Amino acid sequence: MGIISWSVKKAKYEKRSAALPTRGYLQRDWRFWAVAATLALLAVAGGVIIASLPPRTIVMATGPEGSADYELGARYREILARSGVVVRLVATAGSLENLKLLRDPNSRVSAGFLQGGLTNKEESPSIESLGTIGYEPLWLFYRSNIGGANLETLAGRRLSIGPDGSGGRALALEIAAKTGIATIVGELSGFGPEVAADKLKAGDIDAAFIVTAWDSPVIQKLANAEDIKLASFVRADALAALYPFLNKLILPAGIFDFLTNRPPTDVILLAPKASLVVRADLHSALKYLLLAAATKIHSQPGIFQKAGQFPAPESIDLPLSDDATLFYKSGRPFLQQHLPFWLATLVERMIIVLIPMAAVIYPLLKFLPTVYDSFMRSKIQRLYAEMRSIESTMNEPALDPNLDLMSQKLDQLEQRASGMRLPPAYAALLYTLRSHIGLIRGRLTAGRAKDQSRSMA
Repeated sequence: MGIISWSVKKAKYEKRSAALPTRGYLQRDWRFWAVAATLALLAVAGGVIIASLPPRTIVMATGPEGSADYELGARYREILARSGVVVRLVATAGSLENLKLLRDPNSRVSAGFLQGGLTNKEESPSIESLGTIGYEPLWLFYRSNIGGANLETLAGRRLSIGPDGSGGRALALEIAAKTGIATIVGELSGFGPEVAADKLKAGDIDAAFIVTAWDSPVIQKLANAEDIKLASFVRADALAALYPFLNKLILPAGIFDFLTNRPPTDVILLAPKASLVVRADLHSALKYLLLAAATKIHSQPGIFQKAGQFPAPESIDLPLSDDATLFYKSGRPFLQQHLPFWLATLVERMIIVLIPMAAVIYPLLKFLPTVYDSFMRSKIQRLYAEMRSIESTMNEPALDPNLDLMSQKLDQLEQRASGMRLPPAYAALLYTLRSHIGLIRGRLTAGRAKDQSRSMA
């Protein structure tokens, strides 16, 4: 009868456990909550990954529209468009304005071309270099009727040195001041390359400093003009020694026109190197994309450079980006070499975020069942401890136990055990606890009956 009664109670307990209220839900379905927590963490990781993807637009400062630098920017725009990145070109007066925009975080300009010798790390801490991309020669064209381009012939003449904001103007002023030209010319003007070329051909000015690539339309126009000549810097070695950012170049005779032999002799030029520079906070993946484009654009041979000479890991004014240093050592990251740009970037971000997260979640998931099991068992063990305390009091021969008080404690203990909400997996432990309480209650009842018999005798 006792066995049947206990089976009935067990069945009722299992039925009650299957319909536990919300407060027991966490205990019964800890695996569900563990999976839910993991999915929540993965959702957070997904948000972090998406937020860490690079922007789809780069704003690049170039030079005046129609200039060699602006056309160079158009080539970057074309190459990056193949990877789904939009390059928005900002026409500027030149390198000085590019530098100003790059320094200003509110300008949204994040990349641009910069002529050497204009700044340094201390003046521009938020800008870094992706390497040099080529020479930008300083040309001094003059009208043939003035006889030459030296201190004597330029005295009192009209000289254009480039517009405000251009690197060419800054370099021309430096050279003019060092050679003494600035103190003798009659008029200094600041025309852009195109305007200066037209005014020089028209005779409105006598000479013009221009900084641009040799294949620029402006240079080709002036080099083939009958009444215009190109000056050679006779003290180029001295100037290059005084200004380390300058390089001495030799323009071969006849390079512009073999038939008319223009120029008739080799011409010595001075040239700073141009750098591709970016804001330091530009996304790493976009830096690699710009570097890959620079390799396609600037690695071809030219009259002043060998094949593969540019882009080069040189920091003329600004420190080389860490990403650029890695690029020049080992090329683009592995995934970017074998996957489309955006897919490669997404996978890279996932690896960066998910591997550390997995290193934390995996041991935690393995350890969680052990912690959970210990927690569940500890709830039963606390009741066992109280039960053993009651049993110890009963077994103490030197004491006269208060059987009514102990019976009351056992009742309270059994009520707490009956009201305990545990997952079905721990039901056997709870049944064992209640059976042990029943055994002690039986001993207590037997002791009370024995005491009553003694008192009656």
